[in-house]
Amino acid sequence: MSNTTPPHSQPDRSNRPRRLTADERWQIAETIALHGHVFDEGQFDRLHELFTDDIVYDLSDYGQPSLVGISEIARAAQELGEGNPLAHHVTNIVITDVGENSVTTRCKGLAVLKDGTVGSATYIDTLRRVDDGWRICHRIVRARRTPLAAT
Repeated sequence: MSNTTPPHSQPDRSNRPRRLTADERWQIAETIALHGHVFDEGQFDRLHELFTDDIVYDLSDYGQPSLVGISEIARAAQELGEGNPLAHHVTNIVITDVGENSVTTRCKGLAVLKDGTVGSATYIDTLRRVDDGWRICHRIVRARRTPLAAT
């Protein structure tokens, strides 16, 4: 009895995650990249282009409570006022999980502060497919506090 698969039979792909199209990947990256432009310009009326209405923005790594909903995020950013970064930059976007109507991504965030210092973070986002594209429905912000330590 042979353990080889006959050349004409196809492997079962029913449990494989669906593949994203190049356009979907572009839309996801554009959504994430739009964050810095919207926040740095104070365009809080455009937050619906980034987030779902029920967004959970987890800031617990910074000792802050999670923000729930677009209006809560806008309020917190406005209250921070001059404490906001001058610029938010996002790079190294990687899609780490693909569901039927959602994806999980990781990317690096850099924030340039008023005094010239720069902070680094990792964003772990879940994006949900909506009628007109993709929106972030959950974001975890993890601070990068120590460099790589060789072992």
